Amino acid sequence: MSNSTDTTQPSVRSAALPIVSKWPLLWPMLLVIVVPLIVSWFVYPETHLPPKFGVFPPVLVEPFPAFWLPYFLLVLAAVLVIAAFLIWPTRFGFQPPQPQPPRPLPVAFPAWFWAGAMLTVVFLAIMFGRALPWAYYAFSPLWWGFILVLDGLVYRRNAGRSLLSRKPKTLFISALVSVVGWGFFEYYDYFALGDWYYPNGAMPALSHATIVALFLIAYTTVWPALLEWYTLLQTFPTLAARYAVGPKLVLPSNLLIWGGLALCGALVVWPLPLFWVLWIGPMAVLMGLLQRLKIWTPIAALAEGNWTPAVLVALGSLFNGLFWEVWNWGSAHPDPSFATNPNYWVYNIPYVNVIHLFAEMPLLGFAGYLPFGILVWLVFIWAGQLCGFSTSLDLDD
Repeated sequence: MSNSTDTTQPSVRSAALPIVSKWPLLWPMLLVIVVPLIVSWFVYPETHLPPKFGVFPPVLVEPFPAFWLPYFLLVLAAVLVIAAFLIWPTRFGFQPPQPQPPRPLPVAFPAWFWAGAMLTVVFLAIMFGRALPWAYYAFSPLWWGFILVLDGLVYRRNAGRSLLSRKPKTLFISALVSVVGWGFFEYYDYFALGDWYYPNGAMPALSHATIVALFLIAYTTVWPALLEWYTLLQTFPTLAARYAVGPKLVLPSNLLIWGGLALCGALVVWPLPLFWVLWIGPMAVLMGLLQRLKIWTPIAALAEGNWTPAVLVALGSLFNGLFWEVWNWGSAHPDPSFATNPNYWVYNIPYVNVIHLFAEMPLLGFAGYLPFGILVWLVFIWAGQLCGFSTSLDLDD
């Protein structure tokens, strides 16, 4: 069996691990939630909470400085290093990929691919065309249609094996995890003083209860979309093999947990320069927690020199992010008083919020999708261990 074939089945080892007690899984993540609240008590002596904390959907707190050249250049340098790693992995100590066995012949697209394609086209046209009142409700059907398209592509390229055809329960559970998971990120966004917010979150045409329901339904799409992208990229064995044999990297579990918690607290004190902690702090805690409990994760695979799972889910997140951002940008109306998409979001990222290409996201901000994809998978694995469901993405088992 080739190295790349081995790396396309990482979750088998995760699913086979013995059951662990709940408390070791819980306490670090409870601290991730509580630490910002404790720090906020001292940072905001009058209210003990960040301004506009709990307003839902989140609104603009205050405009951040959009550009600061030294910070911009620092982030640009980091992005260029990451891009070089992804494009030329052999220059970073990876072995050249070995020849891969031929892929199975493609099969016909399943029926849900065509249904998903129709949903995507119809609701994209409704949202971009601002066709009221349907445009108010177009976001989630659009994205669930796109998820079906992705699954149908996997099905065709993978000889009839996809999440929906082989693991529909996993796909359904990922949607439930997605609601709680994205709710957690919205919670952390309050402590960052609003790296993103929703200017259409209050619309006269819709009640607040309706808007909240639309947001919760929209939250179901995040995890399924990224897991579908991961399984799709797995069907490109040459891509997977590029990162299969590389440097072995082991990060101390305690350093990850306590360092991540320290970052989570520091975010409350310095929300502008540490805006990126919103993703990196909780991810570090989860990495250390799952590693200490000997639970397989895409980060644990780095200890074996296998970077494929982490890279593929990061790339899948980046590719999906392009659709997220372009479709979000296209849903905005030139007249702000004529709001049609309550889920429309705007970024308020300090120091790098410049150079926007068909997106509200600044160009350098797209790099944030890379760790976000890894974090999404870690949350899914953690939730599976906590609640006792399988998180295996292996389509052969």
